[in-house]
Amino acid sequence: MAGDVPRTRGLDLEHLQRAIAAAGVALWTWNVDSDKLTMDDRAFDLWGVPRSTEVTFEDLSARIHPADRDRVRAAFSATRAIVGPYEIDFRIIVESEIRWVSARRQGDDADIRDRVICGIFIDVTGRKQAEEGHELLAGEMSHRVKNLLAIASGLTSITSRSTTSTVEMAKELTLRLTALGRAHDLIRPLPGHEGKAALLGDLLTVLLAPYDDLGAFSGRIRVSVPRMGVGEASATTLAMVVHELATNSLKYGALSSPKGTLDVSCALPDPEIVITWTERGGPPVSAPEGDGGFGSRMVTRSMSAQLGGSIDRQWLKDGIVVTIKIDKDRIAK
Repeated sequence: MAGDVPRTRGLDLEHLQRAIAAAGVALWTWNVDSDKLTMDDRAFDLWGVPRSTEVTFEDLSARIHPADRDRVRAAFSATRAIVGPYEIDFRIIVESEIRWVSARRQGDDADIRDRVICGIFIDVTGRKQAEEGHELLAGEMSHRVKNLLAIASGLTSITSRSTTSTVEMAKELTLRLTALGRAHDLIRPLPGHEGKAALLGDLLTVLLAPYDDLGAFSGRIRVSVPRMGVGEASATTLAMVVHELATNSLKYGALSSPKGTLDVSCALPDPEIVITWTERGGPPVSAPEGDGGFGSRMVTRSMSAQLGGSIDRQWLKDGIVVTIKIDKDRIAK
């Protein structure tokens, strides 16, 4: 007979029920005149409503997320005018849990009998969470790329003003971008729910490693800091600060001398973090005139704007001591 549902050879009611259960499908019917719904046990469990023969669309509407409620109500009413299969995804609230439900049926009254429409509910919470995770990841990647492009543009501008030749500019810019790359290689989720960051000790060690592996320099750089996470934005700023300090030390300070040493330590007095950079054994140093070069001014601005902190330099007889202060609330961001 035309309109009858085709039967699959060998598929009886028990097989069909097992297939439905395996697919996690919940069955429902909706009387368009009385607004009453009939649902199977799986549907009652999905919606978290007591089993009853007197369930109405309004009863279920109370469980629909307020932001989706009007859309779902309008969609259910409109399906009778839609030709072909129809589905809508929406959120429901069961106690304090938010679930995603996909409601599906045939439009245009194609399956209506005795004023009753048939359809299914499927719990698609897992799929929606995965989609949201992918969207967050894509957004994070886009944000990170934009930030890195902005940083690269700024570094190019600064380097062009602080160098005197294209060769020197290319060398300085390459070193700065390499420092950024090493810092970002360390960004990862930390154990113990410490957030997505790099460990401060790892960050400093990796950034300073190239300066500690240059022949006679080996072993002259010592890093001693407590375990703490440094967020992505803070890691980028610290990478620039450490790079500028290390470059200046290699040119003019302790790392320019075979007997020079560098010690980096950290203290945690509330409400800030204090990193102390101590150079000894290098050539005599003296404070520059004025505000210093572009690199020094960039470091000072970055410390204030990005880390809510400051950088102070003491020009001593046997070397320079740099004190870096960081707001504790900013370090993990």
